[in-house]
Amino acid sequence: MPLDRKTAITPVEPEVAAFPEADLGQWFVLHTKSRQEKALSEELSVLRIAHFLPAVEQMRFYGQRKAIVLAPLFPGYLFLRGSIEQAYVADRTKRIASILKVTEQEHLDWELRNIHLALQAGTTFDPYPALKKGVRVQVRSGPLRGVQGVIENRTSRDRLILQVHMLGSAVSIEVDGSLLDLLE
Repeated sequence: MPLDRKTAITPVEPEVAAFPEADLGQWFVLHTKSRQEKALSEELSVLRIAHFLPAVEQMRFYGQRKAIVLAPLFPGYLFLRGSIEQAYVADRTKRIASILKVTEQEHLDWELRNIHLALQAGTTFDPYPALKKGVRVQVRSGPLRGVQGVIENRTSRDRLILQVHMLGSAVSIEVDGSLLDLLE
């Protein structure tokens, strides 16, 4: 579910005692089946397989009802630290779409460690898609909701130029990057 800028996102790290250390093995990125991250995390905990599932509390609206839910910071992904055999054990849970081998172990470890530290510090996260030139996007909310275009250029941290094709010509507009959803 896409989030708009007004949606509160509070970090939470569910029952993770410690960040998985290097002596436990190498990192594997598990691309999960839809909405299976938390269930897979619970199964891996039972199997005593080290993993990292960064999660945040989000306010969700269901009709007139609102609820705070625990949602993965990176939907569809869980990070396993261990051996290839442990990754295959995780795959046998039938909750995984694919196992991604990590070639730059140190870099991923550094990135995940920083996310872990930010979660522990109680940092508030803003969803922000990885936007780059040539990527097709759609405006999620605001007066331009539904407008689709191609990223032309990143101009600053929160602003970008969105190319919109109208009547066979192109126009450029500035749109806050947090209001954009990537199109595939």
